[in-house]
Amino acid sequence: MKKVVPALLLGLMTGGMSLPAEAQAPFDGKVKIGVLTDLSSLYSDATGAGSISAVQLGVEDYKKANPTSKLQIEIISADHQNKPDVGSSIARQWYERDGVDLIIDVPNSALALAVSGVTKQLNKVDIIVSAGSTRLTGDLCNANTVQWTFDNYSLAHGTGSAMVAGGGKSWFFITTDYSFGIDLEKQTSDVVKADGGTVVGSVRAPLNSPDFSSFLLQAQASKAQVIGLANAGGDMQNAIKGASEFGIVNGGQKMAALAVFITDLHSLGLPVAQGLNYTTAFYWDMNDATREWTRRFMQKAGTDKLYPTMDHAGNYSGTIHFLKAIEAAQTHDGAKIVATMKELPTDDVVFGKGEVRADGRKIHPMHLMQVKAPAESRGPWDLSKLIKTIPIDQAFRPLAQSDCPLVKK
Repeated sequence: MKKVVPALLLGLMTGGMSLPAEAQAPFDGKVKIGVLTDLSSLYSDATGAGSISAVQLGVEDYKKANPTSKLQIEIISADHQNKPDVGSSIARQWYERDGVDLIIDVPNSALALAVSGVTKQLNKVDIIVSAGSTRLTGDLCNANTVQWTFDNYSLAHGTGSAMVAGGGKSWFFITTDYSFGIDLEKQTSDVVKADGGTVVGSVRAPLNSPDFSSFLLQAQASKAQVIGLANAGGDMQNAIKGASEFGIVNGGQKMAALAVFITDLHSLGLPVAQGLNYTTAFYWDMNDATREWTRRFMQKAGTDKLYPTMDHAGNYSGTIHFLKAIEAAQTHDGAKIVATMKELPTDDVVFGKGEVRADGRKIHPMHLMQVKAPAESRGPWDLSKLIKTIPIDQAFRPLAQSDCPLVKK
């Protein structure tokens, strides 16, 4: 007798059909998180090992708050070396071979955009905590990517507007020569011009530049009232140190560091950094709750020499919200998990109340800070004071201005 093979099984054997995603990977409660970060280069202080500790703390706090949770959570990590090809290769291996559900952190905008593409293709989830390009929630947005902590629009509008309001009408930019810096310069230029200022010039500097002398001399020669630093991490620190050595601020020009982390300020020291305005999503000394969270973060990190940056806080916050969503959705389908993240409100100790919008932009208040003078500081990490809090409806690009395909016009 001839054996009859069911059509569905025959299709699978010949490669002509595939089971629905839910049938292929039923939700088993096992969750794997990959922290893709910078462990060895210019963003390692602001992200790096601290980001891994923040994710670990987020998992622990989620379990404490949800003692009946059935989730079995594993965390892995890797150094992307600030190379998009390396980062996207790790992402693909994690998703396809290692069963990773979420990739989180991902500093470096060019790399974040590459990982976002892989995530969309393989229907997983990535939470971009530490990259600023507005394209992640703009023309290159997708249903699998969330941008969590900050973006270049929020940094530009917070710091740029404050500098122009303070009399800094003419600007010259020193810009790191890749997608993050180029976008940050554009976002800030738009703010400066909209507020009645002008941009007199700019110069591009390679990523991870050890010497900013030639770039600073061009900025000094421009006689612009404000020198805008569209860079971050070690690049921003080197530029600020060089400006101090050249006496640029003493000569009457102001420095606008557009992407600043508390680790940068600690490295620079108050005599060099004092007076800088910057915008952040988190500062450790805002209230009793942030101070207590900082104590627990340092305990988890195993050091009293690393206070948390806004990126560390973002990794903690994003981890908790992802776990809430995957437990509520009961699926490994990335797009469905992100859809659930958008349905659930966000609320945590580091950022307060917020939400994930249709474009994948997580919104919350931002804070305009000013670096203290040495005489104002009470200790080695008492570095900044609050100038104003930017409310949630003003902190990020309005949805009406979004070019994200997910946003209905």
